[in-house]
Amino acid sequence: MSDKTLEKTNSKKSMENHSKVLDRAGSVRTGEELDTTSFRQWLREHYADPEQHSWVSPDMLQDEPVVTQYSGGASNWTYCLSYPGKELILRRAPAGTKAKGAHDMGREFKLQQALKPVYPYVPQMLAFCEDETVIGAEFYLMEKLTGVIPRKNLPKDIEVDPISINQMCKSVLDCLIELHSVDYQSAGLEHIGKGAGYVERQIEGWIGRYEKAKTWNVTSGKSVIQWLRQNMPTKERICIIHNDFRFDNAVLDPEDISHVLGILDWEMATLGDPMMDLGNTLAYWVEPKDDFLAQMMRRQPTHLTGMLTRDEVIDYYCQKMGFEKSDFTFYEAYGLFRLAVIVQQIYYRYHHKQTRNPAYKRFWIFVNYLIWRAWKVTRQQG
Repeated sequence: MSDKTLEKTNSKKSMENHSKVLDRAGSVRTGEELDTTSFRQWLREHYADPEQHSWVSPDMLQDEPVVTQYSGGASNWTYCLSYPGKELILRRAPAGTKAKGAHDMGREFKLQQALKPVYPYVPQMLAFCEDETVIGAEFYLMEKLTGVIPRKNLPKDIEVDPISINQMCKSVLDCLIELHSVDYQSAGLEHIGKGAGYVERQIEGWIGRYEKAKTWNVTSGKSVIQWLRQNMPTKERICIIHNDFRFDNAVLDPEDISHVLGILDWEMATLGDPMMDLGNTLAYWVEPKDDFLAQMMRRQPTHLTGMLTRDEVIDYYCQKMGFEKSDFTFYEAYGLFRLAVIVQQIYYRYHHKQTRNPAYKRFWIFVNYLIWRAWKVTRQQG
């Protein structure tokens, strides 16, 4: 066999192996179908000129796309539109009652546009539509980042060991550190958030959202709420924060999972305190020693051998950022309470029949559990 033939054979095998581990969308959920006829008409009306919009191919203007949907759907609905030789991502807000300021497609689109030049992990934004009559909600289109997304479990065809897992873990954390190190003032990004006073706004904001979304089967959370109000840190740093930084929002290179191709889901990004951003991240961090309810909530592979523990993450982050490692109790309790509110907002939509997704049926259990964990953290401090 010639070198050229061997190279083609190896390349084909490599592509076949990659296809098994690449993240893919699945079937569109009932009640969340996309009106592709109206979408195609909108595309023709606004993006038919190939000289101005090079990302639009003739197939997009003529053919119906194959539409699939990414799992989850707890926040904005995310679809993959497949055409011959090209795939796009469409993001839109969910149906039902939404928290004030949440699911703002225009803000999400413009923020990523502004951030892309100074933070290369943001996907390329393509188009935004504010006309809700097209598909029933505002939406935007962006490039599809093709790679491995480390969801609850890594694809079984990826060969990993503790060393590679450790490298992957640190590479993803480095992306958070790089984001927090962006000079947002030099980049002209002061407009993406209010900045100073972030800690108090967040505490009061999440308390208000919880009280508004409460249902009869969840705790009042009064002890945690009171503790958070009384223990807000006096020192506050301000930087660009992601506000939902998790492994399943990272896209990894299938050839080398320690290489991050991109970071997704910028819906809640703003100017805020980096330690609170880290607290949000650690609320999702499930370790092997955690109890069975935590294990049931796990949606990223932080349980694998080689992953840093929550304490090790704090050490790694503070060392890289040049922060002194101080008491992390407030940020940990805040992250857990905030996650409880997010879960409750999702459950509220299910409870009031604004969404049909059966996965949300028992979310109230996890709301009570997360608030109990936040309470337990505050008790440990005394």
